[in-house]
Amino acid sequence: MTRSDLQTELQQTKPFSSLEEEAVLNLMRSYDCVNRELSRFFREHGTSEPQYNVMRILRGAGPDGLPSLEIANRMLFRTPDITRLIDRLEAAGWAERQRTEEDRRVVRVRLTARGQRFLGSLDEPIRAFHLEQIGHMSREELGELIRLLEKARTKPSTSS
Repeated sequence: MTRSDLQTELQQTKPFSSLEEEAVLNLMRSYDCVNRELSRFFREHGTSEPQYNVMRILRGAGPDGLPSLEIANRMLFRTPDITRLIDRLEAAGWAERQRTEEDRRVVRVRLTARGQRFLGSLDEPIRAFHLEQIGHMSREELGELIRLLEKARTKPSTSS
């Protein structure tokens, strides 16, 4: 039996117990490789992945912004303390909070003009980063990767 690429990378001498185990470990290893580079990228640009994620969400929401809980629900990675994350964006001048007139309990967060400019300055470098990471894959391979990752996240429903 031949060793898989992951077995070689991990210097693992025993075979994986199942294809499912090997697939999940490959997914975790791939995430780690991309995330390490992404963290470095954001550090070099003076921000973090969670801050960037919030700013992208706010840009997509438009000038009215969103309540904090809605931002938290749209995050790629669940963050336990969205309030502190927004505090950091506000301290940097990239976001602002505003109470709504209709219901003073609701606080909406939106990007400031400075935040829009900063986020815009990352658009091209992040495109180049993505191209560097997986630009060697064909459009068909990328489509298949997306399809398979989406399928992996969707567990089949069980009927009782």
